Amino acid sequence: MTSLLRGGAALVHSSARRRRSVAAIGAVSAGLLVLSACDKPTPLATVTVGSNSVNSEASCYNDGKELEQSQLQGCLKDTDVKSIKVDPDEKVRFGVDPEVAEKGWTLLMNGQPLTEASKKTYVVIPGSVFFNQQYGGGANATTVSLLEGGKGSSAKATGLWSFKLKKDS
Repeated sequence: MTSLLRGGAALVHSSARRRRSVAAIGAVSAGLLVLSACDKPTPLATVTVGSNSVNSEASCYNDGKELEQSQLQGCLKDTDVKSIKVDPDEKVRFGVDPEVAEKGWTLLMNGQPLTEASKKTYVVIPGSVFFNQQYGGGANATTVSLLEGGKGSSAKATGLWSFKLKKDS
């Protein structure tokens, strides 16, 4: 035998279920609203040495719009950046998202251009370069930045990612 709710009991049960449904829909809507207010993450840049990698979102990025020179200078001085150990005999691979490569990017060492602008998604540099004072490297550590855009006087710098390379001998 089955027992079914009848009369007033059925109405109470039905309205309670309806309230729970409305509450659940409200919670889902609120969650979607909160998610839509989140910032879109910036593209990633990655540094790989041997089997070790470190990646980071941009320290300076304005959704692909031109950055002010003062912003870039401030970001180049940022000391709170991710680091990776580099054996000078290893190769160091720098990679960027395809959308960064489309705009072109330049590798900077201690704020000075190290490479020509590239539209490739990665470049490879010998590790010894980063600790050679002739190239502007530090004896034990060097800050390397990837600058999106910024090639020539007419191009706009639109992003900057920085990493600390620490000598591992």
